[in-house]
Amino acid sequence: MLFAALGLSGALLAGCGDDADDKASSESQTSSSSQQSESTPAQGENGSTSQSSASDTASAEQTQPVNLIFGTGGTGGSYYPIGGALKSVFEASDLVGNVQVVSTGASVQNINNITDGLNQVAIVMSDVAYDAIKGQNQFDGNPADIKALAGMYPNVVQVVATADSGIHSIADLKGKRVGVGKVGSGVEQSAAKVLESAGLSYDDLAQVSHTGYADSVTGMSNGNIDAAFFTSGVPNSSITGLMQSTDITFVPVSGDVASKLLEKYPYYENYEIPAGAPERYDLGSAVDTVAIRNVMIVGSDMRNDVAEDLTKRFHDYLESGNVSVGALKQFDPASMNQNLVVPLHPGAEAYYATLTAQSGDGADAAKQQSAETPADDTQATGGESSPSDVTGSDNAQDKEPQS
Repeated sequence: MLFAALGLSGALLAGCGDDADDKASSESQTSSSSQQSESTPAQGENGSTSQSSASDTASAEQTQPVNLIFGTGGTGGSYYPIGGALKSVFEASDLVGNVQVVSTGASVQNINNITDGLNQVAIVMSDVAYDAIKGQNQFDGNPADIKALAGMYPNVVQVVATADSGIHSIADLKGKRVGVGKVGSGVEQSAAKVLESAGLSYDDLAQVSHTGYADSVTGMSNGNIDAAFFTSGVPNSSITGLMQSTDITFVPVSGDVASKLLEKYPYYENYEIPAGAPERYDLGSAVDTVAIRNVMIVGSDMRNDVAEDLTKRFHDYLESGNVSVGALKQFDPASMNQNLVVPLHPGAEAYYATLTAQSGDGADAAKQQSAETPADDTQATGGESSPSDVTGSDNAQDKEPQS
């Protein structure tokens, strides 16, 4: 009986020991499982949590509004008030947070700023943009990866001569005193190219005056200059003022001169200054010349949806009847995607495709107007722009070209 009692006691103790071990083991496993559950996120059906998280982050970034810095030009030119006018137009988009309009050195600086990520939108002249894409001249060895949202108004090459100078063609400038614009300016670049296309150079002129608009007008008024180049929007108030005191004639850039110019420099296009238009000198007969178009550009990395919406809003604004900036009234919105030397951004291209499709369906694409397009009822400061974002001066079309 003693041995039986001892055996029963040992069995009971052994049984208690097994239960304790099992409990401890179970608790340990439960704790380990709980820790693992807390430290390891639940996987989806594809078994890839990290991929899902990255996808969510990318998706969030794609829907976040973007802030834009809009590079323009000097406060006295046309680019700056255009930026001010478009500030409220672009900020009406759900895809855009804030638009800051900044005054810059214009085309060259604007392209460099977009390349460096300092600006996201800018206005530039086609000749500078062409050089940037090709990596030539001032962009030698450093081609810029830029895209176009829209073609804009042209800077027109206007050559005027005093009526008694005997100058009626570019060839007639030989042996004459000519104002060609300030050194390095867009005016001078155009003057040199036009002369080159006529088989002339500065050496063929009796006098080369590197004068700005005001000094060229003064020189022609007092008889010290026979002719001068002006590259700007039409009308140019310096020319308008000159016409009030001096008999002048407009010298055409046409025929072989224009053909050679357009063939060598594809950013030039033909342009006609119309006759009988009071707002454009009220000429007795039309004058054929050439022009360099301005372009709105962005970086190639701009989101497609943002580029498409900006393009749409710009087009709708031009069609809204609320445009007060004179330069933006000088071109047909239907030509925004035509004859560009800068490749279109895919987003902009997508918008123009919708216009084409609607036109094909019988819709009048040129009459589209967004209900969200804000009115632009101010001149220089661009609609509802905050003074801290943009302050400007006049809405001049006749300032020195901003290239």
